[in-house]
Amino acid sequence: MKMLTRDSQPLIKRLLPLLLLPLCVFFSSCFQLIEEITVNTDGSGNLALTANLSQSRSKLASVMLLDSVNGHKVPSKAEIRKEMEEVARTLRSVKGIKNVTHTADFDNYIFTVRFSFADVGNLNDITALIFDKLDVPMIDNSSYSYLPGGKAFIRNYMPDPRAKSEYQQLKEVDKAVFENATYTSIYRFDRTVAAQSNSRAKIAASKKAVMLQCGVRDLIEGKANISNHIQLAQ
Repeated sequence: MKMLTRDSQPLIKRLLPLLLLPLCVFFSSCFQLIEEITVNTDGSGNLALTANLSQSRSKLASVMLLDSVNGHKVPSKAEIRKEMEEVARTLRSVKGIKNVTHTADFDNYIFTVRFSFADVGNLNDITALIFDKLDVPMIDNSSYSYLPGGKAFIRNYMPDPRAKSEYQQLKEVDKAVFENATYTSIYRFDRTVAAQSNSRAKIAASKKAVMLQCGVRDLIEGKANISNHIQLAQ
């Protein structure tokens, strides 16, 4: 799927390819975005970002046979694989990032990119690099940090009002894409979680993971805040 420049494509549609949504952006209102981050004691770790469209796989299989839907070009499997490889190639160029892999399951329509990082701060570098690669202004308001001494993992997030404005300008058929879409973040640690600050999030029974889930539309409209300060046991 061809990336468009900042002048030819609004914010929401520019950002969606970053979330591995070349299909569900246009064709499915039932998809899941899952961000999984595992953090080790020294601040290194692994991240997996998954777009799960399996609930709509029958519909998507039919859509893939078409040239376009609702005025949007349908990307081929080859184009989707190429786009994922481009993302992987960009990640491999970031200092501190290694073991980059990606999978595209066209039987279940599940797409995943995984990599390991030397330090939580590397995640912020990744965002800046990918936005620059796509010729998109740096508008990501999410940042990650880890305090080894204080044993704390912090995600700061602020919604961008431009996303809500551009969402409201979409056609109703395009807005419907986000109706039942969900975003899930899972943070795992090798020590016990003592406390966390987000009222939407829950600490797992193992006490070593924190999960938060919300609607993608709520994120776009600024109704959900995914910031969190997770304090780990000393």
